[in-house]
Amino acid sequence: MGRTMAVFLGVDTGGTYTDAVIVDEGEAQVIAKAKSLTTRADLSLGIGRAVDAALAEAGLRPQDVAMVSLSTTLATNALVEGQGGRVALIFIGFDEDDLTRHGLAEALAGDPVVALAGGHTHAGTEAAPLDLARLEAEVARLGPTVAGFAVAARFAVRNPAHELAAAEAVRRLTGRPVTCSHELSARLNGPKRALTAVLNARLIGMIARLIDACDAHLAAVGIKAPLMVVRGDGALISADVARARPIETILSGPAASIVGARWLTGETDALVSDIGGTTTDVALLRGGLPEIDPMGAQVGGWRTMVEAVAMRTWGLGGDSEVHVLEGLDGGLRLGPRRLIPVSLMARDWPDLVHDALDRALSTETAGEHDGRFALAMPHVPAAGIGPREEAVLERLAGGAATVGAILKTRLDAAALTKLVARGLVMLSGVTPSDASHVLGRLDSWDAAAAEKALRLFARRRNGRGERIAAGPEPMARAIIDQLTQQTVDCLLEAAFAEDGRDFGAPPDVLARHPMTRAGLARRGGVVDLSLRLGVPVIGLGASAPSYYGAVGERLGTRTVLPEHAGVANAIGAVVGQVAMHAEAIVTAPSEGRYVAHLAGGAQVFADRDAALAAAETALSAEARDRARAAGAEEVRLTVAREVQEVEIEGRQMFIEARLRVTATGRPRVALAEPEEPATVLGV
Repeated sequence: MGRTMAVFLGVDTGGTYTDAVIVDEGEAQVIAKAKSLTTRADLSLGIGRAVDAALAEAGLRPQDVAMVSLSTTLATNALVEGQGGRVALIFIGFDEDDLTRHGLAEALAGDPVVALAGGHTHAGTEAAPLDLARLEAEVARLGPTVAGFAVAARFAVRNPAHELAAAEAVRRLTGRPVTCSHELSARLNGPKRALTAVLNARLIGMIARLIDACDAHLAAVGIKAPLMVVRGDGALISADVARARPIETILSGPAASIVGARWLTGETDALVSDIGGTTTDVALLRGGLPEIDPMGAQVGGWRTMVEAVAMRTWGLGGDSEVHVLEGLDGGLRLGPRRLIPVSLMARDWPDLVHDALDRALSTETAGEHDGRFALAMPHVPAAGIGPREEAVLERLAGGAATVGAILKTRLDAAALTKLVARGLVMLSGVTPSDASHVLGRLDSWDAAAAEKALRLFARRRNGRGERIAAGPEPMARAIIDQLTQQTVDCLLEAAFAEDGRDFGAPPDVLARHPMTRAGLARRGGVVDLSLRLGVPVIGLGASAPSYYGAVGERLGTRTVLPEHAGVANAIGAVVGQVAMHAEAIVTAPSEGRYVAHLAGGAQVFADRDAALAAAETALSAEARDRARAAGAEEVRLTVAREVQEVEIEGRQMFIEARLRVTATGRPRVALAEPEEPATVLGV
């Protein structure tokens, strides 16, 4: 028999759900889709259940899958929640003050820094010799205590020699993953490159576990198609590239959702808002294309040097932690931390959860940790934690416990916070998902546990000593109302930022300004104010239909909820292209001397055009090779030049030029195998 229909499989692993979608080879229709809970302790389980269910629904064989593409919010969520592995930064040629710039010290959060002499000048010449002896001693000492290393050297984009030497020492002495800052960005700004390298090193273990989990299940069921991963700008890269540069997968899920939203709705101008378990991600679709952030992706308070969709990400989702505000009236605030909903925790640990909730409800005396649970994540490496953290983790040897049972002293609370930040423990408590179970909007998990948890939560007191709600239903409505309000604030902040007009205040202030709120309320008066959003809102995410009707009404705009809104990320994962970039700078340090700063080192020319031509040739080869390594075929090249010149006494004076070559192409695919083996004639 001949070749059967080939299909594309998209997988999206989010904080709560893992989705799988099968799209036909012509990318014209969704053939099947499935959803499974993300299994943090062993990601392959959730991936496997979603993939197997989608294949079964489609009635297809594993060998019919021609390409698999993976998107994820795990990296984004980790940065928003301050999670990730312990890393060491090798900081070469910088001043101590450089650690305080661009949030680098905050991103390190106490992780070790090895400051060394070395680095280069802006012209690419060595500023000071690299202290290799001290480097090797420090690397050998720190190797067993960290998950990976980040290396940043002054002016490494002009000459990467010291970063490369440090990376070689790390690999030789420790075998740990190492990230060089010049590999992530060709732009100047050493501390910001160092920040990006630190975040990349912190994410390597997490993304490697995800890719390994996906690879393992594909191999187990007989899918031999190439595995791609969505980058933060919506383009596709090979799994091997994603392993080495996981920072490029921040905003992977949101970028895929933008691509999926355009494919699903046909809308060309809209605000796309994707609500997951941990985050709400908002981006502008203009003229059918997502805006790209020229300043670099910003996630969880960090401005990185990673090119990505101009996405604004807030720690607000269906599984966001619910806080009671201080003050006389109390009030609620959601996020930014994600919790396991009590209703989900009760599904897996019913006796533990119900017994604890019943005990807490049997007395009028409220405990500080009532209704809170902790769950160990045994697959996450525990290297580098202290004895107090080890003691708290030991109390979770059974897998799960109430928070009250594992905190013996006040100091244990700080240890638990550190374990949560490292991803070794997850907390469970009241979330909007629990509120939705109480109100009958969701029925996925244990609604009885959600009702008990919200009844208990409603007993909390405001500054006047009054209960914050009369019971579970009023408590649930208050939580959903707060989710609506914070979603409206997110969308307005994004809208003001993208509008392009100067309103005299920052977007976050404008979004929450009393006049903005009055305009949305459209109440008349001596001053008659009216305000509405000027573009429709596309609501994505499994819970979007539950929440976004009220959001659209509040903003006075049309809300679009596409049929496959809950799996838009997985759809976007398989309809993108591979796109790889290579950049370089040509400078003129003196008259008649032009230097092309390339990955292989600086090259000097006596002629401006010769330097530009050599740089373009080298970058074209580099971008083409990267695209092919990333899984592209039939590569196309585009070249962009930014040349800075000034006129002095009627003569053009060359300052510098930045060249960027982009190589694009569709991913390679595997051919579907025939239904039966072909008969071979002859020898």
